[in-house]
Amino acid sequence: MSAGVSFVVVPSRTVEERRPGEPPEAFVRRLAGAKARDVAGSGPPDALVLGADTDVVLDGEILGKPRDDDDARAMLERLSGRTHEVLTGYEVYDAARGRGDGGVVRTRVEFAALRPAEIEAYVASGEPRGKAGGYAIQGRAAGMIRRIEGSYTNVVGLPLCEVLEALARMGAR
Repeated sequence: MSAGVSFVVVPSRTVEERRPGEPPEAFVRRLAGAKARDVAGSGPPDALVLGADTDVVLDGEILGKPRDDDDARAMLERLSGRTHEVLTGYEVYDAARGRGDGGVVRTRVEFAALRPAEIEAYVASGEPRGKAGGYAIQGRAAGMIRRIEGSYTNVVGLPLCEVLEALARMGAR
């Protein structure tokens, strides 16, 4: 991590399914906590575990990771020339004490109006695969972003400042 924190990545087995009527903010927050608690059982008992979940929200709808290139193309067409939100839920969990600290960070992102050829080239690059909303601000999509309001690292996928603050509150050194 660029903040000088050493860590080990352990994938969670948490099923990322939204409950009926669950608002996007509650969904990412719940998943972050579930992921942290799931992984906490497999590591050292004194470890702090970070769980996080990031989603792109447009008009109240969660745009998850595209299923395929056609889905990525459709997402980018919808985002073109519009402002959406990136929500990341995060939780630092301490299994030994049975408590966690976290929250949700919201960042507004304004896309430039994209030409069909730009969308095609970006989809052909393969970069949209596995990315919430079908784009990576830290990659080729950087030139598609007109403005952001909020945390850049949140749009990348982990709101670093807020996570470091939670780690400090949980006693990390």
